[in-house]
Amino acid sequence: MTWSLDHLVVGARSLAAGVTWCEAVLGITPGPGGTHVFMGTHNRLFSVASPRFPRAYLEVIAIDPEAAAPARTRWFDLDQPALQAALARGPALIHWAARCNDIHADVAVLRGHGLDRGEVLTAERATPRGTLRWQISVRADGQRLADGALPTLIEWGDVHPVDAMPTSGVALERLVLNGLPDAARAMLPGGVQPARDARAAPLVATLSTPRGLVRLDSTRPGP
Repeated sequence: MTWSLDHLVVGARSLAAGVTWCEAVLGITPGPGGTHVFMGTHNRLFSVASPRFPRAYLEVIAIDPEAAAPARTRWFDLDQPALQAALARGPALIHWAARCNDIHADVAVLRGHGLDRGEVLTAERATPRGTLRWQISVRADGQRLADGALPTLIEWGDVHPVDAMPTSGVALERLVLNGLPDAARAMLPGGVQPARDARAAPLVATLSTPRGLVRLDSTRPGP
């Protein structure tokens, strides 16, 4: 059981704030995304593919103020007051998603190691090029686990969103994870490095951008 890095997740108080952050920090304007009706969120996307991570992208996600409140807790801790307070200070890297070939089997393996990645949900989103369909692991409480270092698992249908994304000028070079549970280390893809620095951020991503190398440190919200 091995994973591929699918995408990085940057949380924002609003999509407008996320776009402004991308332009200021990374030097690019993110591409279009869509809405997640069942979660009450929406996003903007752009490719960060590189030789090491050939199908990687970055998602800027925020609660959709025009959406009805979802019937469940939103994913990625977006309903948690501590994370909301952190994102009110500015967008931040909060999580990552790992692509897998058999999500049900992988979730079961993690559960056997005492890591409850949650139930597997079936989701879809309309795009100009057709409907994207995927399966994704989401806990009922919406928690990311390990402050975001333990990935959400995702299994795509026939179409992957990167297939329709133009080159953005941003490429992911490296991802370092601090605090990742030992049971998940064997599944990490090449280029994703586990570390044990309790003083460091849970996720540290290095990207080449029009503004040069940029390091993104994830947030670890307090109580």
